[in-house]
Formats: sequence, structure tokens, C-alpha cells
Amino acid sequence: MSNWIQKDEQYIWHPFTPLKGMEKPLVIKSAKGVNLYTEEGDKIIDAISSWWVNIHGHSHPKIAEAIYQQAAELEHVIFAGFTHKPAITLAQRLIEILPDNQSKIFFSDNGSTAVEVAIKMAFQFFYNKGIGKKRIIAIDGSYHGDTFGAMSVGERGPFTEPFNRYMFDVDFVDFPTPEKENEVLSRFKELMASGVVAAFIFEPIVQGASGMRVYSKSLLDEMIGLAQKYGAICIADEVMTGFGRLGTLFAADQLENKPDIFCLSKGLTGGAMAMGVTSCTEVIQQAYRSNDLMKTFFHGHSFTANPITCAAANASLDILLTKECKENRSRLNQKHSSFLLDLEKNEMVRNARVMGTILAFDLNTEIETSYFNEARSHLYPYFISKGLLIRPLGNVIYLIPPYIISNEDLDFIYSTILTFLEEYKSMTFNQHD
Repeated sequence: MSNWIQKDEQYIWHPFTPLKGMEKPLVIKSAKGVNLYTEEGDKIIDAISSWWVNIHGHSHPKIAEAIYQQAAELEHVIFAGFTHKPAITLAQRLIEILPDNQSKIFFSDNGSTAVEVAIKMAFQFFYNKGIGKKRIIAIDGSYHGDTFGAMSVGERGPFTEPFNRYMFDVDFVDFPTPEKENEVLSRFKELMASGVVAAFIFEPIVQGASGMRVYSKSLLDEMIGLAQKYGAICIADEVMTGFGRLGTLFAADQLENKPDIFCLSKGLTGGAMAMGVTSCTEVIQQAYRSNDLMKTFFHGHSFTANPITCAAANASLDILLTKECKENRSRLNQKHSSFLLDLEKNEMVRNARVMGTILAFDLNTEIETSYFNEARSHLYPYFISKGLLIRPLGNVIYLIPPYIISNEDLDFIYSTILTFLEEYKSMTFNQHD
């Protein structure tokens, strides 16, 4: 065991990781493009963009240069009573690429805080107007973050069990599988008709952490339209789906009815820095424009609109909006779609699916899909041993690579997955025998 691992074990508490019984972490010394390099010099292909953030790969020279230049000029300043060009530029650029109904940006630190801001913004909108709407509707199985408000509107399960008694009540509708769509819509209409719903929050089209679950765009469109008809605020959590993951810049670009609030993070800075933003419509802002100080949105973070982070985000947007990046996303989708044909023929695979730059499938374990599915503990070390960072969600294996990944690297990933499936098939049948 290296000295660094010993120090890590002594001083660091890792996320989503038990303090006992886990494999030792790998020490990553550097990263470039889609590759991570360990302290020992081993190469690992980052097939999940390091928790879905590094959309342009690691250590991108354009983003690194922007960070360096900004750090030498203005590293940070309080964002109450002051402003700066990197934040103004970023806010304007985001409004220009978001749906036309969005008109203002509120900065925070990450995806969870972007969701917290959205929830508070929606609740206070009705409070400021003297309207008694206090309920939120969410879709079962959703994940919106780990702060208390974000947990409240996400799936209640083993992750949240110690905190359930402290979270506010939420009306959940079932995840709308094709056979449940009519039932879900009927329940949704019933809740909306109560007249007390303040907001409807959702991960548009794809639920990420619950297993890359896809649901109907047309149904979501209908739900948004219905919610807006009853005066509820629609909150799109595009922390994962934003910035091209589903092909279009935002998942909502594929919808007719546009959400009132957007939550963004992850790919916003190309994975280089931590940042969250929440955008909203002019209608929402009107409830806060008042000489009454108590109608102010009293929310903020120490590092709100950090100039270095804004500079990284602006550089990331420069890359995102190039023709080359758009072509890479299209190429990635085509490669995934071709591989999908092989997966669909494999008896160890269920529910193979492709959504933009994401590929996912359920490993046929004959066990319900769950983060705690036993298969997960075997899959991660297997792929690491092959030089791949693939972090399954239970028995769901998924790829969400940087857009710059080469066809050669994709072919290696695909062939490694097929080899694994053959080995898994042999192991499973031997166990049955």
C-alpha cells in the first residue's frame, strides 16, 4: 500500500463509500482527454465522464488557459453589491441558448444547490403573491441531489432513510412506464386539480441515478402543459441532461412546452470547476420585484459566481457550441446505436437503450434493478481491471463518455463489454448447473 493510500485512509471520508469493507481507492496522478493515469502509470478510460461532468475530456487546454488567465486577474469577489464580466458574459450566453422563456440566471455551487434554489424560488413566488400553494409533485425514482430540499423531492429509499422524518412531504407519481402512462397522467391531473400544487419537478426524459430510465417525451409534454394550466411552476432538473447529453443542448429542446425553471450543473464548466445555476422566467421574477424588503430572495453562497469558475464555464461553452462538438455528439450517438444492435441480441442483456450520447442496459441478473443489486460489487472492479472506468447503477451498465472519445476507444469499450457478457453467461450457466 502506497503512503498516499495510507494517508487517504487516515484522513478522507469518500462519498457514497462505506468506511469499512471497500476496495482501496486508486491514486490518480493526472488525466488527459478520456484517460486517467494512476500513480503507478496505468491508464484508465473514463467512460462515464467522472460522474457525468467532463463533457470535453480532462485537462482541456482551452479551459485550463481560461482558468489560468482569470486566476491571475480576479480569483474571487463577493457577489452581493459587486459583479464582474465573466459572470455577466456567462449569464447572457446561457440565456441565449436556453429556451426563449428563460430570462435570468441565479448562481450557486453544484447540482444540489441549483435544485435547492429552484424549490425555494418556487415556494417564495407564491408566498410573495399571498397564494397558499405549498405542495410539490415529483416522479418516483428521481434523484435531485443530497441536500435536504433536493432529497425531499427525490426517491425515498436506503440513501434517505436516516433523514426521512426531517424532510417535507411531496406528492410522488409513479415512474411512467409505457403500461402505466394513463394511470400516472390520471393521478397527476387529480393532484393538479387540488389547486394547492406549487411546483412539478422532474428529470426530463431520462432519470439518471435510478438507472438511466427513459420515459415518454409526449407524456412529459402533456404533464408540463397541464401543470402550467393550473398555475404550477415546472422545474426541469437538467443537471445531467444539459449541455448536449441527449443530443440537443438541453433535453427540454425536445419538448413543446417549456419548463419555467432550469437547474444546471455538471457539464456547465466542462467538469473543470464546481458550479450550479438556476434560470427562471420573467413571470417568476415579477413576484420578487417589490419595495418590500421581505420579498427579497434571501439565498446565497460564499462562492456564488466565482470568476475563475465562470471563466471555465465560458471556455466550456466555446467548445460546446462548435460544429466539431455537435458532430462528435452525433458520431457518439451513431456508434452507440450500432452497438445497440449487438446488445439486443445478447441473452444476458435486458432493456438496452440509447439516448443521445448515453448508452445503457440492464444486466440480466433476474433480480430487480437497484443500486444495491449484488452485481454492482462485481462489475466495477472487473472493468477497472480492464482499464475502464464504468460505475454501474446496480445491475445497470451505462456509458456516458466525453464527447471527444475516439471511435477506437469506443470499440475497445464495446468489445470489453461483450467479452464480459460472455464470461458472465458462462459463470451464470455453470452456477445453474
